[in-house]
Amino acid sequence: MYIAKLMKHRWEEEPISGIGKGFDGTFAIFFYGCTMRCIYCQNSKISHISLSDIKESSWSSERLANEIIKAQDENVASVSFITGALYVDEIVDTIKLAKEKGLKIPVVYNSSGYETASQIRKLDGLIDIYLPDFKYFDNELGKDLSNVPNYVDIAKECIKEMYRQNCIIKKNEYALIVRHLVLPGYTENSKKVLKYLYETYGDDIYISIMSQYTPILGNKGIDSFPELKRKITKREYEKVVEYALELGIKNAFIQEGDVAKESFIPDFDIKD
Repeated sequence: MYIAKLMKHRWEEEPISGIGKGFDGTFAIFFYGCTMRCIYCQNSKISHISLSDIKESSWSSERLANEIIKAQDENVASVSFITGALYVDEIVDTIKLAKEKGLKIPVVYNSSGYETASQIRKLDGLIDIYLPDFKYFDNELGKDLSNVPNYVDIAKECIKEMYRQNCIIKKNEYALIVRHLVLPGYTENSKKVLKYLYETYGDDIYISIMSQYTPILGNKGIDSFPELKRKITKREYEKVVEYALELGIKNAFIQEGDVAKESFIPDFDIKD
């Protein structure tokens, strides 16, 4: 596994970070590489890299499991595997080893949502909280903005498998939290995503409606989409939240205040 950063991450949803309940964030494991190439990705420094270009040495499951156990003793609420689709087999081994060493805190799988159901099946029984994205309800947007084909179909099947594992026999209230990032100029896409999720899963899942879009102007391809070179407006976000309420969505996280700041993006040049 190629790991870009290990850190206590305090800016996730409360069930994951534990902030306000006496915990000091989640122990976040940021991996190099991603199955997508979103032109607006705030972590593009690590997600867009080719694995062959990585200079750091790889991590074994044993080494990572030991770090997780150390973090557990430092008052973290959970451990989060972030964008680990390229390393699912190694993540499975890591979790099993960590449990053998005494892992008790919840395990979070933070995913782009662009993964096959067969990949997710390998994690069955090991994940306490699935945290996937559902970015688009339009395959053309997936191509244009994230350079991937058949986004909608793949994301649907991915989330369906996460639901099967964690929600049919529910492990906990927050067993599946689906994130949706509202993009500037694309509120109609956001409404379609919310409508699909609520009509399909109702109140069995939580939906996290995110306003934190931060323009990363140096990313390749972003110049072709001028609407993505600004933050979303307060009114754009309000429209999406109001639509969620109209649908009847009750189990949701929303963001308040100015969270679209580069200070919330981890520094991937330094390992903590």
